[in-house]
Amino acid sequence: MRLRKRRSPPGLDALERIEDVEPAGTVAARDWSAVPALDADGFTIATYNIHSCVGLDGRRDPERVAAVLSELDADIIALQEVDSRRVKSGRGWVDQFEYLAKLTGYHAVPGPNVVDHSGSFGNVVLSRYPILRSHRMDLSFTAWREPRGAIDVEVALGSRRLRVVATHLGLSVRERHTQVQQLLALLRARAESDTPCVLLGDLNEWRPRGGSLRPLMGQLQPSPQLATFPTWRPLLPLDRIFVNGTSMDHVAAHRSADARVASDHLPLKAVCSWND
Repeated sequence: MRLRKRRSPPGLDALERIEDVEPAGTVAARDWSAVPALDADGFTIATYNIHSCVGLDGRRDPERVAAVLSELDADIIALQEVDSRRVKSGRGWVDQFEYLAKLTGYHAVPGPNVVDHSGSFGNVVLSRYPILRSHRMDLSFTAWREPRGAIDVEVALGSRRLRVVATHLGLSVRERHTQVQQLLALLRARAESDTPCVLLGDLNEWRPRGGSLRPLMGQLQPSPQLATFPTWRPLLPLDRIFVNGTSMDHVAAHRSADARVASDHLPLKAVCSWND
């Protein structure tokens, strides 16, 4: 059976049929802002397509997504499909970027791919540690395709620096091929030889030999191709992590009870260590 990924974001008509769940405040009561001691040996990083916080039960529940982020407990998290648009709803409205940034207490960098009168929709980088610089790159393919982009940040991990590029690539092969070339040009143009780099996100590639991602594999170390989509029966490795100047010691899809229902993707988390 051929699986087709539902195009996101949903249309406004579909959004109006979604049940909005107002945050009850139970997750906010946790102290997420306390920064743990920096691990001198490495760091943890994760990528998670939150699907506008709409779960498999049809409920838009930012608090449930926040609970998954708490479970991940990663130092840096790349989010896709963060939806801060106002839509018609009988249960209120939550700016997902503001809500998740405030609740986690993390440093947050937005990378909206869609901005209109109703708000914004796109990528976000959350970091437990300070972000020294950030840069956004437009990866949109044509006016007829969903807008795409990347966030390029530098994070201070104590005396070390880590470059993180978070993105969400397109659905067509031609689109992804072009976007990969743009990302490689970005990595070369802003490269610092001694700064480790991580590129991660929902890369929308499922072919076992890498397909449109093969040029990246020639430059960066890829994570194992672990199935993260769809959550009810993970078959496709759409979410990926690539590293350079650091090593991935352990990579796993996060399969908690909340993660299996909070979105149509499972989060992907890596434990990384410094190479020196």
